[in-house]
Amino acid sequence: MPSVLHNAFRLQCDFSVADAILNAILWFVLTIITLGLAAFLFPFYLPKVVLNKTQVIDLDGNRVGQMVCDISLGNVIVSALIWWVLTILTLGLAYFVYIYRVYRIILNETRLQFD
Repeated sequence: MPSVLHNAFRLQCDFSVADAILNAILWFVLTIITLGLAAFLFPFYLPKVVLNKTQVIDLDGNRVGQMVCDISLGNVIVSALIWWVLTILTLGLAYFVYIYRVYRIILNETRLQFD
């Protein structure tokens, strides 16, 4: 039986603590300015920024590509508005489903770009 490991890759994320702090400050300010509406966009951009700083590494430690998430602002806003209304109508319960939906959308919009 052939070994699968000769084609194996791993992921390496270069998202630093400084990146996280700057990102958190940005989204905190945006949430305050928009009276909380930015909180519905944040779940899209948190995994997106992390995925876009993730590299594909082979077993020898060589970079062979990177992950790229190409979700558009229009798609994010439409989805966030729909789920915002659903969250209000369900007194907050739809938000828990929304988070899972966001990750599904993000993963479907992410591709591996090999060098």
